[in-house]
Amino acid sequence: MSTENEGTAVPPAPSAPPVPVDAPAPSAPAAREGSAPMAPFTPSPAGGPQGYGPAGPAPDAQGYGPAGSAGPAGSAADAAWPPPPPATPSYADAGGDSGGGWGSPHQQPAPKSGRGRGGLVAAILVAALVAGGLGGGLGYTLAKNDDNTGSTTVSASDSGGSIKRDPGTVAAVAARALPSTVTIQAESTSGEGGTGTGFVFDTQGHIVTNNHVVADAVDGGKLTATFPNGKKYDAEVVGHAQGYDVAVIKLKNAPSDLKPLTLGNSDKVAVGDSTIAIGAPFGLSNTVTTGIISAKNRPVASSDGTGSNASYMSALQTDASINPGNSGGPLLDAQGNVIGINSAIQSTGSGGLGGTSQSGSIGLGFAIPINQAKYVAQQLIKTGKPVYAKIGASVSLEDSSNGAKITDQGSGGSASVEPGGPAAKAGLKPGDVITKLDDTVIDSGPTLIGEIWTHQPGDKVTITYERGGKSRTVDLTLGARVGDN
Repeated sequence: MSTENEGTAVPPAPSAPPVPVDAPAPSAPAAREGSAPMAPFTPSPAGGPQGYGPAGPAPDAQGYGPAGSAGPAGSAADAAWPPPPPATPSYADAGGDSGGGWGSPHQQPAPKSGRGRGGLVAAILVAALVAGGLGGGLGYTLAKNDDNTGSTTVSASDSGGSIKRDPGTVAAVAARALPSTVTIQAESTSGEGGTGTGFVFDTQGHIVTNNHVVADAVDGGKLTATFPNGKKYDAEVVGHAQGYDVAVIKLKNAPSDLKPLTLGNSDKVAVGDSTIAIGAPFGLSNTVTTGIISAKNRPVASSDGTGSNASYMSALQTDASINPGNSGGPLLDAQGNVIGINSAIQSTGSGGLGGTSQSGSIGLGFAIPINQAKYVAQQLIKTGKPVYAKIGASVSLEDSSNGAKITDQGSGGSASVEPGGPAAKAGLKPGDVITKLDDTVIDSGPTLIGEIWTHQPGDKVTITYERGGKSRTVDLTLGARVGDN
């Protein structure tokens, strides 16, 4: 699966076409949307981890990202950072339609000439006036008769009464959550950037979003956040975690009435639970869509499209409509609790709206579980740097359904198993194939990375691995690595 990043301007919303006098002449059919080089969630003969497209270099010796190639095969992982991106789902970040691709142009037909039409209009107008006068006179007569006879006339109400929306309805959840979401505009010093979404994390003005939403504004760029009421605030990046694809920004001169969204428990989410997504798809701010949880613990690797950065997650999958611009927005449960951060989409086409390189939702959206994102956000607010759990071993990113193989060599000739690290202490060696982490089946290197990152440093996990055709089990305590570099 390939990944695309935002960077084009968001187009204005299409205006309604003019109303024709008569039926318009048939317009040219809209151009068919193209196809993006998106690979499905199936192994590729070229060799990449399952569901990730062509294989890239392996994660580093810390067990948290691909490393540079080692040896002729070029599949070893090592300690280099950042990792190269595997082919992956598109970020759900902002895109734009640079052309007027909302549909075929409407042509106003020329009006017909002749007096017959004008005569007909005049006749209709006279008839309407006569009928209006007759109706008025008849109405007065009936009203007068009612007064004489004392009868009662009942008229229909012109109002349906007040509409009550129960707390559990989508409308009620959206009404509570929308005031705490923002549309983020990020712009680099060179003027490049795009649109994403974020949500209020605390009353101090911290906003949680995706790393790839704000990446353009990290080094001296411009960052703004706009609330649904139209109030716009300048903001700054507090910290960003490229590997997790999580970032925290802070509003400058933040208002005193901020209402943080309630965070749910993503571990207790069940397949089939209702979901509500809020974001700015294709720049259309404050858009609400609904769906369900389609799957849990979905291994997803996504890239920012620069060819050097990759993110890994054990994601919540949803069929709620998520499009470019939804990135960083909240994924809510039926009670309005945040259960995830919308981050990536799988798509089959590059046509998008108007044939741009951006593509739209096909019902396969992925969100970072909020339990993981909360931990990352708290670390970023506290220190400005992310903290990653690690096993201290490099694993291959080659396409495989058998497990995550510890490579024979790390980057630059370094050891594939970090001396004195968690894996070394547990007795793991090069060539071992990790098949399980606790009760989670590991089918590839990226799956192992995403699963490790759902834990925190210091957590104890059980590793099941194969060596020489025999299955073995060992317990180890996860180590820690600070920062993306």
